[in-house]
Amino acid sequence: MSRICQLTGKKAMKGNHVSFSNTKTRRQFKVNLKTKKFFVPETGEWVTLRVSTSAIKNINKKGIYACLKDAVEGGILA
Repeated sequence: MSRICQLTGKKAMKGNHVSFSNTKTRRQFKVNLKTKKFFVPETGEWVTLRVSTSAIKNINKKGIYACLKDAVEGGILA
């Protein structure tokens, strides 16, 4: 399973690790993903998603149903 958020589509970025001597080597900034179950009151069912912690904050703010709707409209979630 790839490390991609199922709601926002976030995935790993690449960048440089810069040492004290200013030597640059490539590295990855990985996404902080959590597997979490959410209850959707509009449909009355539980949904298990692999989401980033920033997506969990969005769910707490807007609600799970609105976030799922946005992900479907954005083409991230089928």
